[in-house]
Amino acid sequence: MASTPPGYNRPVGQGPVTREQEKAIAHACPGSAVAAWPREGAVDAYWGPYKRVLSGRATDELVRFEGSSGGAISGLLIHALESGLVDRVLHVAPDLEDPTRNAIAISKTSSEVIARAGSRYTASSPLAQIERALADGGRMAFVGKPCDASALRRLGEVDPRVSQHIPLIISFFCGGIPSHAGVGRILSAMQVEAASVREFRYRGRGWPGNAVAVTDAGRAVEMSYAESWGDYLSKEVQFRCKICPDAVGGVADIACADAWYGDDRGYPSFAEQDGRSLIVSRTDAGERLLASAIAAGAVSAEPLDIAEIEKMQPSQARRKRLVFARTLALRLILQPRPRMDGLRVEDAARRAPLKDTLRDVVGTLRRTLLGRRSRL
Repeated sequence: MASTPPGYNRPVGQGPVTREQEKAIAHACPGSAVAAWPREGAVDAYWGPYKRVLSGRATDELVRFEGSSGGAISGLLIHALESGLVDRVLHVAPDLEDPTRNAIAISKTSSEVIARAGSRYTASSPLAQIERALADGGRMAFVGKPCDASALRRLGEVDPRVSQHIPLIISFFCGGIPSHAGVGRILSAMQVEAASVREFRYRGRGWPGNAVAVTDAGRAVEMSYAESWGDYLSKEVQFRCKICPDAVGGVADIACADAWYGDDRGYPSFAEQDGRSLIVSRTDAGERLLASAIAAGAVSAEPLDIAEIEKMQPSQARRKRLVFARTLALRLILQPRPRMDGLRVEDAARRAPLKDTLRDVVGTLRRTLLGRRSRL
């Protein structure tokens, strides 16, 4: 995987690929097909399959503070390591050579998990070294975007090593991947030279936490989450993310998100406050980990009515309603789109106002024909 302008990761051929390798790649790639949600059990058209829905937090205040919301993912990972469920965590961390970018990381201790906590709003490819990770054996937890979780589940259908060595897949609700040009614009607004940055956090250390650039000279410059995401990063999200049928990590064992509090208008408030995570256990494996972490005191949580999620994550609900309209536009002009069977796309679309559906069909047609997919 290599970064291509304006800063999205794309596959680059390094040599010949066998027919069997090509089949495995085509089967797993979420650009080709997205893993279906299970048919049995409780499944919501917006929020996917679920065993339990909770709001909660890591009980360790440092873990809670360092994480992007309530530190639930970090708390669960630390418990999985300390309980012996896994011997390591495969996830992403700041690139040591360029801290605004991401690199694959292996964490084996709680301190490593904490040091790598926090959202990373730029391109990441945590599965780029999955062959090596599987060959190393052992038992690992995997943390990635919903599309990464989908790719890993579908890889597991053709490679039995996945279920053997990865007993836990954790994901999160994803707003889409911005190009790396987005953080470049943030640095410009901060009046910070990219070459001088020795540390960059997109958020965390509080909730939601500020974007922070620390220079070689020790100068720290901050920007609020509302400004960094709302004015810069969200405008750089790639087109594929705008048609994602499962941005909520529906095939992970556990998915977490920001359990935003509503403001006076009922819309999520980004005012700084104590972190709170939305936690959704989706599989038996996820439920066992969650129950164990709560019993051990690593995570505290309270039941949450699933209907409350839309108040916390209204943009996720809106996107799911409009995926059908956007992909319909692509079908009309014979453009490729991933297979989305078994993801309740049509059910969600029935909840969309007709004017919104028509607007997005026309808007997608116009932007695609004008070659402006990245700005949909």
